[in-house]
Amino acid sequence: MGTHLTHWGAFEAESDGKSLRSVKPWSSDPDPRDILDNVASAQHHPTRVLRPAVRSGWLEHGPGSGSGRGSEPFVEVSWERAIELVSAELSRVYAEYGPTAVYGCSYGWASAGRFHHTQSQIHRFLNSLGGYVAGVTDYSYGASGVLLPHVIAPPVEIMAKATSWDVVSQNTQLFVAFGGLSEKNSGIGPGGIGRHVARNAIKEAVARGCRFIDVSPIADDTYREAQAEWIAPVPGSDAALMLALAFVLDAENLADSQFLDRYCVGADRFLSYLRGEVDGAPKNPQWAEKLTSIPAERIVRLAREMAASRTMINISWSMQRQQHGEQPVWLGVTLAAMLGQIGLPGGGFQHGYGSSADVGLPLRVSSAPSFPQGRNQEPSYIPVARISDMLLEPGSQIDFNGNRLTLPKIELIYWAGGNPFHHHQDLAKFRKAWSKPATVIVNEQFWTSTARHADIVLPATMTFERNDYGAGRNDPTFFPMHALTAPAGEARDDFDIFAAVAEKMGRGDVFTENRDTMGWLRHLYDGWQKRLADKGTVVVDFDTFWASEKIEIPVIKPDQVLFSEFRRDPIKNPLATPSGKIEIFSSTIESFGYPDCPGHPVWIEPDEWLGSACDYPLHLIANQPKTKLHSQLDIGATSQKSKIQGREPLRMNPEDAAARGLSDGQVVLVRNDRGRCLGGLMVSAAIRPGVVQLSAGAWYDPAPDDPSFCRHGNPNVLTSDRPSSSLSQATTAQHALVEVEAWSGDIPELDVLTAPVLVPDQKDAGHPASPGNRQPSNVFASGSNTHRAAGQ
Repeated sequence: MGTHLTHWGAFEAESDGKSLRSVKPWSSDPDPRDILDNVASAQHHPTRVLRPAVRSGWLEHGPGSGSGRGSEPFVEVSWERAIELVSAELSRVYAEYGPTAVYGCSYGWASAGRFHHTQSQIHRFLNSLGGYVAGVTDYSYGASGVLLPHVIAPPVEIMAKATSWDVVSQNTQLFVAFGGLSEKNSGIGPGGIGRHVARNAIKEAVARGCRFIDVSPIADDTYREAQAEWIAPVPGSDAALMLALAFVLDAENLADSQFLDRYCVGADRFLSYLRGEVDGAPKNPQWAEKLTSIPAERIVRLAREMAASRTMINISWSMQRQQHGEQPVWLGVTLAAMLGQIGLPGGGFQHGYGSSADVGLPLRVSSAPSFPQGRNQEPSYIPVARISDMLLEPGSQIDFNGNRLTLPKIELIYWAGGNPFHHHQDLAKFRKAWSKPATVIVNEQFWTSTARHADIVLPATMTFERNDYGAGRNDPTFFPMHALTAPAGEARDDFDIFAAVAEKMGRGDVFTENRDTMGWLRHLYDGWQKRLADKGTVVVDFDTFWASEKIEIPVIKPDQVLFSEFRRDPIKNPLATPSGKIEIFSSTIESFGYPDCPGHPVWIEPDEWLGSACDYPLHLIANQPKTKLHSQLDIGATSQKSKIQGREPLRMNPEDAAARGLSDGQVVLVRNDRGRCLGGLMVSAAIRPGVVQLSAGAWYDPAPDDPSFCRHGNPNVLTSDRPSSSLSQATTAQHALVEVEAWSGDIPELDVLTAPVLVPDQKDAGHPASPGNRQPSNVFASGSNTHRAAGQ
């Protein structure tokens, strides 16, 4: 029996040394999640990458032949040959173009371990070669990540110092959750989570008399225990609703003017807009009712309830994954400031309860030790959601956070940890963009669509096939993570893959510092132990830790309250904003001159929403799935149980289903001008009329002749690649307009749930192709141009 940590919880497992025989939740977790059932069932799935593989066209014709990505067979090669090919191609690109031609990316969720954190591994590796073009911000809260430092504080600080769940349960009287309070999202945390605590805190709050209000088009995206009142505005109209709430607070003298004067700047500029003095349109409840469909009377009553209660305003990460997504987040801060409760126990503002398991856990004395990434010497970067623009339009310019960026020309992509064919928007456009670089290299555990669209695929271990340790962000439980089984096939740890390539390129010592995995684990832990001791905190030595089930990292203040020190003395404890105060109006943002994100929060009508004239009458919410993390382990047991006739579930209100003659359980076609996908229909009154919900996460399975048609149910064939604003350039992939109709004809078979065509390497005839879609070696002419393929 061994204990291991994942992003969605710790588990106890039995193993025969080759496979996990059983997996059950860690006994000390009060609220475990059944996503754990994906783990053992996925390890030896037919889609597991078992040997290094090279796309046939790249092996035969050399770098630059990207048109065959996603369609050509792969040639399985020995590790020796794979390392030669990767190191030679990296050497060629760095020598001819430099680091400005290398895009090195990882979305960071590939491992809960701190040493084998894939993002750290690939960044350190590429930094040892000279650097890489970085992707900044993220898909989770990209708009907020740029906005909030100008307005109040960086999101990482807001989340790490969030008012603890214990304080919420004991003090909050009214909890208003814009975008829901998701049970599924709060079950998952970056770096993992040991104990899930939110559910019990919500139960205790309700028992004490706290009321929860769920402002969302999805009624059940909030804990059942919250017994929440459901308010369902038209999707995309949240900023209008929040402006109307602010209008009532101002008009009825319910706003805390003393708080606004002492702790904020720019309230007068915002209030002038709110009252209609700027544009002649007061943002009153009657104005908002026409946009949101929420009765004006209910808006008035909600504003009064907020002012009369100790109120927590929570903005989910999902709220800003839309066009102009900065506005509802900024308005959440503004509403909390007008109520004057920021810094009080149980009141104020938060961005992330229900979005990640760590939000609401009190800050630790130290984060767990982690693998240092080194220094990136390449100055070029892009916001991560603009990768298609970079690949399709190198040399063009975009605005970003007050800067003007020139998009670099990328010759090589190295991706490890993550599946961009899951989380990027407008996948037909993205697939075209992905074909542009000369070479794509991927470290992967499974034949995801990203691996299938690569040139060189190197098989990586899963977390429980390697030694590591982990503690999630803000999670005090620190686990040793012993390898529980041998690697599947010839899979190697990312560290060992990068070490071998770095050694081949003459940079091995720079990357490894002459340490293996256990050497690094001990070295990092010992340094961490000493730093804690210097600060007066004692933890056990490495050997004791490694032999234990877990240790606890002390927390600083269990009853922490966000911005309490700032409230106590804003002069001695200023915020990191230009003024040191909450910026309801930001002169910095105004100076950028962006029409789509002016100097204070406003209502800007989205281009694509139910309030606009369009041929597509349903609003799609492409949120996070319940049965997996992003697209991870979509082939696992929990995820597969949720499928309907093998397709990702699509939920629709009974009224909309009846109007289209659709019934529960049938396969439907979801379409718009950008693409089409199939889904399995679930009729549910928990979905607002006019809205459909198709969670992201189904592995992209394009039709061979049409990359805009996903047979499996990935909604990102439907979502737009338009940015949230010029300020953030963030994704808007949560929202799209669509139509849904019955699927006629045979239901197509899926390719993505089996391995692609794999053929043996004629230069390495002693190694047969891996089990699965094994084909004879004459599928294509033998690649004789080995040296040209390697870029020599």
